Amino acid sequence: MLGIVIGIASVITLLGIGQGAKVEAEKQVQALGVNLIYVRPGAANLSSVSQGQGSSATLTYDDAQAIKDNCPAVEDVAAQYNSGFQVQYGEQNTSTSVVATEPSYTEIRNFYPAKGRFFSLNDMKESTRVCVIGETVATNLFGEENPLRKQILIRGELFEIIGVMEHKGVTQMMDMDDQIFIPLTTGYATLVGLNTVTGRSVKSILVRGVEGEDMQAQFQITNLLRLRHNIQSPDSDDFTIRTQSDIMQTAQSITGVFSLLLGATAGISLLVGGIGIMNIMLVSVSERTKEIGIRKAIGAKYSQILSQFVIEAVLMSVTGGILGIALGVAGATALSQLAQWTTIVTPFSIALSFCVSLVIGLFFGIYPARQAAKLDPIVALRSE
Repeated sequence: MLGIVIGIASVITLLGIGQGAKVEAEKQVQALGVNLIYVRPGAANLSSVSQGQGSSATLTYDDAQAIKDNCPAVEDVAAQYNSGFQVQYGEQNTSTSVVATEPSYTEIRNFYPAKGRFFSLNDMKESTRVCVIGETVATNLFGEENPLRKQILIRGELFEIIGVMEHKGVTQMMDMDDQIFIPLTTGYATLVGLNTVTGRSVKSILVRGVEGEDMQAQFQITNLLRLRHNIQSPDSDDFTIRTQSDIMQTAQSITGVFSLLLGATAGISLLVGGIGIMNIMLVSVSERTKEIGIRKAIGAKYSQILSQFVIEAVLMSVTGGILGIALGVAGATALSQLAQWTTIVTPFSIALSFCVSLVIGLFFGIYPARQAAKLDPIVALRSE
């Protein structure tokens, strides 16, 4: 019974950890934005060696405007050009990512200022030298000092801080708080310049699709960019599109494998517990041989002896299962509170654990029960 208790408790706790990891992954994907679609340039090739997705300057600001104006399934668009720069305030300096983007970025990414404001359309039109900094940047440059209305140097250019973004944390291996946001037009005028071949190039285009029309939006964007870039074959696409649902499926597949691995690990202890029950029942049969012989001598049938030992095994297993479920729920709750892990115990995992304990009792109890039921009453009566 102790083996079953430990096995079931392990299953409940580890599945709770796996389910919690899945929910956390989904939260992180949702935190990236709502109905989000990523459009990125293709890969540049150097001596037949691909430089990786996004390394070719094939997308422009005009492409972003065309997507916004010509795709009915698209609700909003934010082009962005990001690059790493050294930023200085007084004697403090830090290396961070500077994102030149549009005012719609906050709505699309579901990422808003905690202090001050984000830059406006008027700031975009006037190419105003203003910026909004992330929480990490604010801490590195200003410590406890209020950064609003202060001026910082980005690549030797002065920018006034008008806002501090809310805490976002790390998503997709990137610290969302270690960024500085400036108007896209200001970025072209001061930091990145213009590409005379492709126009105002962008590193990516963030698109928010209309609710429930992600696939339609992806289809429209793909066809529009192929027309604008004179692409005849899909194999020649100089851009890549990835939807939020793609990212969600990837995250779910990873956490699914993680949960399966945890469940399989806990299942080994269940198997050991089941073998323990079988061994105990076999010992019980050998110790109660005379009792079995007396029962068969006074008329007990094969099925009655069989059911007696099967019920004993099932009762032992189910009792262990109930105790294991209680211990597993308590363990998952303790981990959530003490270790600050997200653990979610679902009714499915509880029902599954109970059914598994029942099946283990039946499976590992039948063999000893059959051994008892097949005993010859004369031989059994002679045993001591």
